[in-house]
Amino acid sequence: MFLDAYGFTNLKKINFNLSTDELFNQIKLRNEGDFTEDDALVVLTGQHTGRSPNDKYIVKEESSSNKINWGKVNVEFEEKYFDQLYNKIINYFDGKEVFVQDLFGGADLNHRIPVRVITEFAWHNLFAKNLLIRPKQNTEHNFNDVFTIIDAPNCLANPENDGTRSEVFIVINFAKKIVLIGGTSYAGEIKKSVFSILNYLLPNKNIFPMHCSANIGANGDSALFFGLSGTGKTTLSADPNRKLIGDDEHGWSDEGIFNFEGGCYAKVIRLSEKAEPEIYATTKMRGTVLENVVMESSTKKINLDDASLTENTRAAYPLEFIPNFVESGIGGHPKNIIFLACDAFGVLPPISKLTNEQTVYHFLSGYTAKVAGTEKGVGNEPQVTFSTCFGAPFMPQHPTVYAKMLGEKLKKYNVTVWLVNTGWNGGPFGVGSRMKISYTRAMVNAALNGTLENVETKTDPFFNLNIPVSCPNVPSEILNPRNTWVNQNEYDKKANELVERFKKNFEKYQNFVKV
Repeated sequence: MFLDAYGFTNLKKINFNLSTDELFNQIKLRNEGDFTEDDALVVLTGQHTGRSPNDKYIVKEESSSNKINWGKVNVEFEEKYFDQLYNKIINYFDGKEVFVQDLFGGADLNHRIPVRVITEFAWHNLFAKNLLIRPKQNTEHNFNDVFTIIDAPNCLANPENDGTRSEVFIVINFAKKIVLIGGTSYAGEIKKSVFSILNYLLPNKNIFPMHCSANIGANGDSALFFGLSGTGKTTLSADPNRKLIGDDEHGWSDEGIFNFEGGCYAKVIRLSEKAEPEIYATTKMRGTVLENVVMESSTKKINLDDASLTENTRAAYPLEFIPNFVESGIGGHPKNIIFLACDAFGVLPPISKLTNEQTVYHFLSGYTAKVAGTEKGVGNEPQVTFSTCFGAPFMPQHPTVYAKMLGEKLKKYNVTVWLVNTGWNGGPFGVGSRMKISYTRAMVNAALNGTLENVETKTDPFFNLNIPVSCPNVPSEILNPRNTWVNQNEYDKKANELVERFKKNFEKYQNFVKV
C-alpha cells in the first residue's frame, strides 16, 4: 500500500481520489451529513464552528526555526510531542477506513506544491477536493515531494501528556512536511494549513503570498481585495462584470498573480440572492458543502438567515460553480488593490486613496471591528481587531517580511491602492446603518474603471486619508463620514479614539513604514 511509508500498516480500506459522486455515496452510507432539496450537502461540525487558533502549533526544528516569527500566533511545539501525536493518529486509524485526495496548492505550475490529504471523514475529503486544486489526471505515481495533511477529528490529544492546550491540535512540521489535525471537525483547518505552508515557503522564492480575493476585468486588469472575515472579500470579488480568479488566497510573482486554491469558502449567513446571486446559486448545487447551515428536516430547505448554530455558516464549492471564473487561476500584475475594513465605529471614509506609505501602514495594521452580539465574547461595544497582513494567524514569517514585499511590488508595478469601509455610516453600530452593498460596489467599480483617478479629493484630518468628493451612483453626502453624523462632536471623539488605537497597535512596526 502507498500509505505504508507513513506508518499505516493495518487500514481497513483506502479510498483514493474518489470522485464527488463516489464521496457523496460514502457520506450517505456513513451518515456523515444530510442533503438539501437541491442535493447540496449539509454537515454539522459540533462544538467547533470555526478555527481553533489557540490550538495551532509549529514544530520547532533546525530547518525552519530561524525563519518563524515565534510568539502567540506561531506557537512553538517540541518535536517529541509531534512524534507522540503522530503515533497517536497512526494508532487511531488502525483497522479504520481512510479517504485520500492528491491535490495541489497553487495554480502556477512553477510554484505549486503537491498536497496529500488523508481524512477520517468522507466529507472532509470532499471539502479538500472542492477547495484545493484538482489534478488533471491520476497522479499517484508522480506525486513526489508532497506535503501531507492527516486529519482525524475524533482523535483527541491529552493536554497533560501531549504538550497541547486542549484536546484539539493543528501541528505543522515543515521539516517532515506533515500537518496533523485532530479534535476538531471544522474543515477550514485543512485549507488554512495549506495557506500557512505556502505563506512560509513562497517568500523564500521572492513570491508575495496574500490573504486576498482577486478578479480580472475585460481589459485584463487584475484587482486584489484584502480583508478579514466579514469585510466583503468574497462578495465584492464575485462581480458579474469581472472574472473571478479566487476568493481567499493568492501569490504574486514576477509573472503576475495566481490563486492558491481551486474553490471558494464563502460565508453564507444572511446571504442575499439579490445582492450576491453568484454565491447564492452555489448553495443550491450538487457538490457544495454547507457547514452548519440550518435545514428543515422535513422539507430539506435551508434557512440562510438562521444563525442558531453559528454566525460562521459556510459554503465550500469548486470555482467552476461561479459562472465568471478564470479557469487557469492566473492573472497579470494588479492595477488596483482594495483594502476592506468593516468599521463598526462609523468613522472611516467609505472609500479613500492610499499612498504607498499608507498602504504598508494599513497592511501591517489589518484593521476591522467585530460587531457586538455577533460573536461569543464580544461585549456591548464594537471590538477593535488588528490582524497583521490581513491574516496574522496564517503568516509564519515576520510580518515585515510580507510588508517589505508588498512595498516593493507597489513601486515596481505602479499599483493604485484604496481603503474601503464596508461597515457603518451615519454613526456607530446601533446608531448608524451599515453601508449599502450597492454603494460599496459602485465605489469599487469607480475605483477599478479609473473614474476616481481624476476626481477632486479632500484630506480627512483624523486619518490623513484622501477622500473623493463625488462618485457615480453614490450620494455625495456619505463620502465624508463626519457629515453623516447628527452629532459631529461625537464623531470627532470616536475618530480620535480609533486613531489612538491605530497608533498604539502600530508601535511595534514603527521602524518598518517606509517603502
